[in-house]
Amino acid sequence: QVQLVESGGGLVQAGGSLRLSCAASGRTFGSYAMGWFRQAPGKEREFVAGINWPGESTSYADSVKGRFTISRDNAKNTVYLQMNSLKPEDTAVYYCAVTRDYRASFLTMNGMDYWGKGTLVTVSS
Repeated sequence: QVQLVESGGGLVQAGGSLRLSCAASGRTFGSYAMGWFRQAPGKEREFVAGINWPGESTSYADSVKGRFTISRDNAKNTVYLQMNSLKPEDTAVYYCAVTRDYRASFLTMNGMDYWGKGTLVTVSS
C-alpha cells in the first residue's frame, strides 16, 4: 500500500501563489510517476500536471501552462506543485496521485494507482 498526504492548500487572492506538497510513503512505494488532479465544485476531476520518474519529463493541462510548475524530490518521495498567477477558476480540491507506469507524465484518472485525500485551494477575486 502507498499513502499520499497533500499539504499547502489555503485561501489566496487572485494573482497570488501557493505551493502544494504531496508526500508518499509505504513499504511498496518505488519508481512511480506522480501528478496532480483537481476537482472544482460541480465539475469533474481533471488532470493538472504530471511528472515521470525520475523526473525528466513533465506535462501540464493547457489551462495551467506557464503558471504552474511540477517537480519532485525522489529522496523524500515528494512531489510539489508551484502555482503562480492564480485565478479564481483555479479554485478546487487538488489531489495527488501516483502510478506504477513510471514513464508517464501525461496522466489519466483511470491510470492512477493511489490517491491522496485532497487539499482545498480557494482563490478569491
